[in-house]
Amino acid sequence: MSFPMTPAEARVDLSAIRENVALLGEHAPGAEIMVVVKADGYGHGMVACGRAALEGGATRLGAAYIREALELRAAGVTAPILSWIIPPGEPLDEAVGQGVELSAGTPALVDEIAAAAGRTGVAARVHLKADTGLARGGAAPADWPALVDRAMARQSEGTVEVAGLWSHFACADMPGHPSVHAQLAAFDDALAIAEKAGAGGSHVIRHIANSAATMLLPQAHYDMVRPGLAAYGLSPVPELGDFGLHPAMTLVARIALAKRVPAGSGVSYGHLYVTERETTLGLVPLGYADGILRHATNRAEVLAGGRRRRIAGRVCMDQFVIDVGDDPLAEGDEVILFGDGSRGEPTAQEWADSLGTITHEIVTRIGSRVPRVYR
Repeated sequence: MSFPMTPAEARVDLSAIRENVALLGEHAPGAEIMVVVKADGYGHGMVACGRAALEGGATRLGAAYIREALELRAAGVTAPILSWIIPPGEPLDEAVGQGVELSAGTPALVDEIAAAAGRTGVAARVHLKADTGLARGGAAPADWPALVDRAMARQSEGTVEVAGLWSHFACADMPGHPSVHAQLAAFDDALAIAEKAGAGGSHVIRHIANSAATMLLPQAHYDMVRPGLAAYGLSPVPELGDFGLHPAMTLVARIALAKRVPAGSGVSYGHLYVTERETTLGLVPLGYADGILRHATNRAEVLAGGRRRRIAGRVCMDQFVIDVGDDPLAEGDEVILFGDGSRGEPTAQEWADSLGTITHEIVTRIGSRVPRVYR
């Protein structure tokens, strides 16, 4: 296998993303699919993965920040894009002019978006967000009528078009959690208020379902679902299995140095690992500057020489060490940190489990020094 002359690379299987999106569509028949590509496509590469998602059946993309949406536009993506975290000072004029749909959870933000629309001469498509129990963004139930009324007033002026009504789950990945049905009831109440005020009709998209709700809660599908993690092949509810999803990312590196050391050798900072006998150590050129959690010290495993090896000693900024005993190992040999598991390598889920975190963190932390290679 040819390997570019880089210490490591994240190989991303775009066909896996297309197939995952198609599978998600089977779970939510009749609903549009917005694939969330924030955080550089969950670390996989926003533009390439966004295009693959659209090829797989998604009709829209979701981006947390306006700058992400504008990057997609600059790359030639013409599909509808929704952006939902809008602090003061964001380039609203450019977003409206580029046809980026914007979320609003306060009357003040509706006014700011309307003002940008007035300056650009383009009506802004706005999704009104209801806080149904997550207590993050969106209007609380007491504030929701005022938000809807302000949006409808701006719509009557021609500066705003209410294009969507939405919310977000707190515990959809916890099957049976009572908050899930409470949030659905609160969302239905918010929809009823909006529809009574005139913000209804088939052109207004209602959406609340994330990856877990797409898989498990058909009553939450409404007009559109918004999978993120699942589109990249990672299970939103790992205790229930993988749902047939296929992980898209394989993180690999090349051994930078292999050497024999005697028994009793302390390895890496703090000597948290000491060799029990004469052995071969391999230096893997990835570290916490590349997103390999320092917490992986003496815990996470990799595949090297056809066998799993636990990280030996402290994960450093740019490197960590593995102990392969008497097995052959040479500079340039490939190490797989995680992948789909088909070669016996750990998966991102296994890394997450061993480190007490979630797969979101494992894949989104992979830094910019690691090139993404699409296959």
